[in-house]
Amino acid sequence: MSGVILHGGGIGAAAALYGGGVEDWLDLSTGLNPCPPAVPDVPASAWQRLPDQHRLDAVTAAARDFYRSGEILPLAVPGTQAAIQMLPRLVPVGARVAILSPTYGEYARVFALAGIAVDAIDGPDEVREDHALVVAVNPNNPDGRLISRDVLKSLAADLASCGGYLVVDEAFADCTPETSVVDLVADTPNLIVFRSFGKFFGMAGIRLGFVIAVPEIRERMSTWLGPWAVSGPALSVAATLFRGDAEAIRRRLAERRAALQRVLTGADLHVAGGTALFALVEDPHAEQLHTHLCRAHILTRKFDYAPTWLRIGLAPDEAADARLAAALSTWSGG
Repeated sequence: MSGVILHGGGIGAAAALYGGGVEDWLDLSTGLNPCPPAVPDVPASAWQRLPDQHRLDAVTAAARDFYRSGEILPLAVPGTQAAIQMLPRLVPVGARVAILSPTYGEYARVFALAGIAVDAIDGPDEVREDHALVVAVNPNNPDGRLISRDVLKSLAADLASCGGYLVVDEAFADCTPETSVVDLVADTPNLIVFRSFGKFFGMAGIRLGFVIAVPEIRERMSTWLGPWAVSGPALSVAATLFRGDAEAIRRRLAERRAALQRVLTGADLHVAGGTALFALVEDPHAEQLHTHLCRAHILTRKFDYAPTWLRIGLAPDEAADARLAAALSTWSGG
């Protein structure tokens, strides 16, 4: 797991291989909101000075309200990936970690690079006493598996009895806030929740995420990050958008997700799972379908560990829906 992980994106590489300019491609390979809200104005001072404390305080308060974390103040990080990179520091020497799998590949890679033994498990019932840290992506990427709050609460309690941590990655939970365990953090000191700003708001390039954990863990991670970890413009944009109309974003995403479902169903493809931001198609010829769509300059996400899977993100509008449907209409099924 020390090699490079295949992710969504890579539109430039796809264009170089299959032709066309980057601007000619329809990128459905990432689980991002394709209809982001307008980028708010950023004060010149946010660009000109190091990130001021008042900007950090503003985004922390806005994130606390948006994520409903109560007395727990979220820690802003330069993308959830930065938080993942810090997790090995929480694992005692010689201990093992467990990851509910398959899921986002960077978790296993980061632990493996740190020399930590990783167990890929199918469910919470496979967690053992020698697991010092357990990772659950919820809803899961890419299959959309959802673990109930009660199960996660029970798992955290079991781990606490052995001194272990439970990390719940809620990068895709913004459309279903009722599934979140953020509100349990205050009374669950070994529970750490990750949230992603860029996916729901469609601004992955801003590189912003949040860690929601008790103050002791929050302060340790803040120290590990060092000063000025998140840029002033990122803090300014997030503080404004967190106070915006999230329900309007959710409604638009629900419309786009329903449209994608209609296109895939109309093409007789089997949707095996997914979240509000993408669908997971299962097909014996998924790799050939990926190539077929690339030739139409439509990029999807294939998986080296699951050759029958194809993740397809939301299209931005009805014209893009029609473009995807047209490309699928010429697919012969391998």
